[in-house]
Amino acid sequence: MTTNPTAPPSEAGPAPDWRRIGSFVTGQAAVQCGSFALIIAMNWTAVQLGGRSAVTLVILASTLPRALMLLFGGALADALGPRAVLLRATATRLVVLVIGALVTAGAHSIWPLIAVAVVEGSLLGLTGPASGVLLTRLAPQEHLGRANSLFSMVMRLAPIAGSPLGAWLVVAGSLSGVMLVSAAGCAVWLVCAFQVTRGMTRPERGTGPRPSLFRRSGDGLLLLGAHPRLRWMFIACFCMDFAFLWPAEVALPLRASGEGWGIGSVAAALTAFSAGALASAAAGAALAHRIPVPVKLIVTGTGLAVGMGSMALVPSPAVLAVTACAVGLFSGLNGPALVTAYQQAVPEGKLGAAMSTFSLSSIGAAPLSLAVFSSLSAPLGVTGTWLLCASVALFSPVAATLALRAPLTRMAPTPKASAAPEPTATAV
Repeated sequence: MTTNPTAPPSEAGPAPDWRRIGSFVTGQAAVQCGSFALIIAMNWTAVQLGGRSAVTLVILASTLPRALMLLFGGALADALGPRAVLLRATATRLVVLVIGALVTAGAHSIWPLIAVAVVEGSLLGLTGPASGVLLTRLAPQEHLGRANSLFSMVMRLAPIAGSPLGAWLVVAGSLSGVMLVSAAGCAVWLVCAFQVTRGMTRPERGTGPRPSLFRRSGDGLLLLGAHPRLRWMFIACFCMDFAFLWPAEVALPLRASGEGWGIGSVAAALTAFSAGALASAAAGAALAHRIPVPVKLIVTGTGLAVGMGSMALVPSPAVLAVTACAVGLFSGLNGPALVTAYQQAVPEGKLGAAMSTFSLSSIGAAPLSLAVFSSLSAPLGVTGTWLLCASVALFSPVAATLALRAPLTRMAPTPKASAAPEPTATAV
């Protein structure tokens, strides 16, 4: 079945399964909050044990296995279905965190932290694509944007709640206590995932020999080469992630320091951005299905890029905060819309592989952005590099326009909520 993605959705279509979506969001809120608390606590403990080099080791021990396992996680999700992958890997992660709490309780070396980080990162990589498949099975195509907007709110709130919690717990108590809190969040997600994925059966095996898991791990990259709409949506997402990180993480504090505005202006700008993003994500959860796709993808993407460039030129901290809030408003609609359009462009039965590649690009965009734009900031200066980032961000709405004009290979229609949902959806 093929439909025009720019046309308004039909009111007569199947309704989203909001009960299961609510369980999904609740479980993700718990596990993501625990994950951010654990990141802060492990980094702080690593600093105390070995300084900057120890922090680098812990970060690499977590991120490299996670990136590698993402590709296998996507292939597993397509082969076994999201229920089998999520329940087994999440239960294993829960056990690892409890054991890690016991091991690190009396440890005075960095190596127990590295061991926990390796296993934890590997399990997160395995579960990421399977989680990314769920929302598409719980919400019909025309309401998927609303579900992704709701999930986006959780992803924005998790670091706001989890990071201070982890910092307070590790200073007031110990790393072991934070691990137990993270394990509790993992247990909540496990219970919610059990309820959300009930009835999701393993995909039927086709006749004839099947390629090995290693060979199937590259399916996500092959999909980008074979499907123009998927490829352009991937480029749109990557350009926005790549362009956004350096201004937020590096340029903003550098400019505030250079202008003599103080660290308070940085906090105010980030708070204003988060407030704007949360407000528009909440609006998207209620109204995304009524907003035309070109508006969500192209208009907001253009506004985001222009606003990002404007932040490099504003004359005062107050104007900076107002501009950051406007950028947040655009981001809260644009981000979920990009994810939704990417999911809707994936061929049937390949969503796990596609989401693994998508997640890998997001993880890879961060260090690549820091490396590229930090090196360019020496000859171009902070303002010039910031404006260059805004120019790169403008490629996102251009790529989205090309994606909407490309042929669409749609997934099979999602069954009604009363039937056993088929696999599809969104994050850890």
